[in-house]
Amino acid sequence: MFGQILVGYDGSTGAERARAVANSQARLQQAERWAVAVEEHLPRFAATVGEFEEEKVEADRDFSDRLDAARQLAAQAGGTLRFLIRPGHPARAIVDIAQEGEFDVIILGHRGRSGVWVPFLGTTAEKGSHHAPCSVLIVREGKGA
Repeated sequence: MFGQILVGYDGSTGAERARAVANSQARLQQAERWAVAVEEHLPRFAATVGEFEEEKVEADRDFSDRLDAARQLAAQAGGTLRFLIRPGHPARAIVDIAQEGEFDVIILGHRGRSGVWVPFLGTTAEKGSHHAPCSVLIVREGKGA
């Protein structure tokens, strides 16, 4: 049913739950797993090019560390995890990648790292589910999750 799985991954508790579900689904369905981390907080108005590049390098390092840990957990679960790091708005980037890669399902945690804006803007999961070109599985926290 799902040959290619895309996981939105930001290192949050919700993303960890989504990653665990993706690992289970990939193992059951012998699917290919991809994780995407979206850099959304790079400086918009850096004083210098060097300042922007420094922030970008730090953000890349942070995401790479998180994704390396997720990759190791995927290997322990029996499989590989490929990953991408993209700049931009999380929901839009995830939907664009799902469309470009012709993914069968997107798996997202119900809540990510940017919880402060949720009451005003909605979650990445909500936006992704409305615009995705494929099925979306939203993993909630709590019992059974």
